Amino acid sequence: MMLQPYIKDLLYQHECVTIPNFGAFLTRSIHVLIHPHTGVFNPPQKEVGFNQLLTSNDGILANYMAKKENVSYEKALRKIEKEVIVWKQRLNTQHLTFEGIGEMRLNPNKRITFSPFGGINFDLNSYGLRSFIRKPIFTPSILTEKPKPITIMENENKDDMMFTPSENENESKRSPILRYAIIGVIGISLIGSAYYFGNQYLANEKAKATEMAQKKIKSNVQKATFDLGSLSEINLTLEANPELIEQTPLAQTFYSVIAGSYRSIENAEKKLAQLKADGFDAAFTEVNPEGLNRVAFGRFTSKREALNLHNYIRFALKEEAWYLEEN
Repeated sequence: MMLQPYIKDLLYQHECVTIPNFGAFLTRSIHVLIHPHTGVFNPPQKEVGFNQLLTSNDGILANYMAKKENVSYEKALRKIEKEVIVWKQRLNTQHLTFEGIGEMRLNPNKRITFSPFGGINFDLNSYGLRSFIRKPIFTPSILTEKPKPITIMENENKDDMMFTPSENENESKRSPILRYAIIGVIGISLIGSAYYFGNQYLANEKAKATEMAQKKIKSNVQKATFDLGSLSEINLTLEANPELIEQTPLAQTFYSVIAGSYRSIENAEKKLAQLKADGFDAAFTEVNPEGLNRVAFGRFTSKREALNLHNYIRFALKEEAWYLEEN
């Protein structure tokens, strides 16, 4: 067969060598094989197979044959076609052998079966490498040595032992229970400590937050400025009564920003506690003539401070509040 040497050469260079109108030889890479029981090492190699369905001409075989025989591509292709016709006729009566590659036969279903020889390694990276047998350098003594028999000491004098097996067994049974009990006590102690110190930490943080809120509100009130516009002048005509001035004692005047009026003292105290928790310096004012308990956001002796707080609550905080002068 004139095509056989060309096919063998191309299998070293290509993974697929197609023979037009016949089939294709394919190579599959196989990694190093090591047989642990026999100690045989096989180098990497390429296994050859055949696929009857790949019949389209890829030009590899015809181009290689044209270069080797110094003929045109068309002439090389005609030679391949003639060779393929001879192969198909021979397969009807006998097997077809490709030296160094494998053997082909027709099965009862008229399909080609290919059996590779495996004598040639078509992997160029493994050129010159052969299979070899590695003998073990040493045999572990654990596998070769037989276990020594265990000698049991007998009590020839039949003396009583200080510790008997039954006592040891009882101790081994009790020890896990004791261990679990100790672990449980330690766990309960840790949980109790974490709960106590956690509550202390939360209480301290809440007190710090309340104090910071009060300081911030006072600072905002002191820094806040409001444009109240210009006030019109009022002309008042007062008639002084020296006798009343001398007899009436001077009283302290308070200026308050009222948050609400309550008939129930309990409700008033709840509102007072809420305002203090929010950071306000809240306080009670004098009971009004109707007997209602008035709770103030703040109670001042300075009118400016009271007005600043009133405007801050109304316009900045958007809450209801009203201004009161206590004479």
